[in-house]
Amino acid sequence: MTKKREHVEDNSINGDIDLEKIDSEEEDYFSGPAEYDISTYPADYPLEVLYTKWKNKDIEIPKFQRKFVWTQIQASKLIESFLVGLPVPAIYLYTQLDTQKNLVIDGQQRLKSIFYFLEGFFGEEEREKRTVFLLKGLSEKSKWNNKSFNDFDESDQRKLKNCILRAFIVKQLNPKDETSIYHIFERLNTGGTLLTNQEIRNCVYRGKFNNSLYDLNSYQAWRSILGKPIPDSRQKDIELILRFFALRNLKGYEKPLKDHLSRFMKRNRNPAKEFLEENKKLFQDSCDKIVSVLGTKPFHIKAGLNSAVYDCVMVAFAKNLHKVSKDIKQRYQSLIKNDEFTAVISGGTTDVDTVYKRFRIAEETLFKG
Repeated sequence: MTKKREHVEDNSINGDIDLEKIDSEEEDYFSGPAEYDISTYPADYPLEVLYTKWKNKDIEIPKFQRKFVWTQIQASKLIESFLVGLPVPAIYLYTQLDTQKNLVIDGQQRLKSIFYFLEGFFGEEEREKRTVFLLKGLSEKSKWNNKSFNDFDESDQRKLKNCILRAFIVKQLNPKDETSIYHIFERLNTGGTLLTNQEIRNCVYRGKFNNSLYDLNSYQAWRSILGKPIPDSRQKDIELILRFFALRNLKGYEKPLKDHLSRFMKRNRNPAKEFLEENKKLFQDSCDKIVSVLGTKPFHIKAGLNSAVYDCVMVAFAKNLHKVSKDIKQRYQSLIKNDEFTAVISGGTTDVDTVYKRFRIAEETLFKG
């Protein structure tokens, strides 16, 4: 029997924003993938080849919140394992369809340890200084103890560079939307901390649009809507902004919502400047108008922000910014007390019919008649 994830007030997953618990939203959030045609095959790379690929940017290591965390002793033990022939766990690489670059899904600590040692320095530069990478924590009798790569004789340098690290290469063959990588990240690259959906998108779909989401997240009226002056540590607020943009046009919407959001980010990864400027203005104007007429935290209907109320009301305002009536606050109160609307914001909230229905009710109640 599969154990269902329970809702817990756990900031490591839920972030800092107070979100109202809606079962259908959580089921969608943790939903599994549909069917995919995926190719996975092993490849045995010499460390020198991996290092060259990394320097040539053929291998990309995503920037998560969690940076390189291994100690010099941990990294040294890995290097020693290669030198003495101990087994090292395989890494996982995802080949992107458009660039053919390999994105590291799992194994960034191992790869960075290797690259740092071959480079000669441990970790990144801090205050214009870098630490020389000397192998630490080895037996005092080891001939490699307290040595850098440059201290090795030529035969040992060649030996290390020729050591093999197995990689599993993953390619999505069908469909062509590359949504499988999102689910692969969920399963493989937890690093001891379950990544939130938006943290995964931040890695997989980084680009100009992703950068714009970060910029919009600091907008004052938006922070007033959330009731939190400080950005969410797990990017839940950024996901809500994405939700606004992705649901403005419901044409083509399919469940699960999490994949709809991912596909939207992929399609608009590096859009034209005009696209970014128009969307920035629309989002900010919508936030300004909502705060001015509905006040702060308008979507905190019960215990926290109701994401289903948020998305349809935000989109309704965005489409009718110049049609806001003087009785809009009364209309909004009538909306959230409407039994039909209450039903579509509390259950099945990511179902196609329910999504269309709540968006229709919200716009008709607030701006029609």
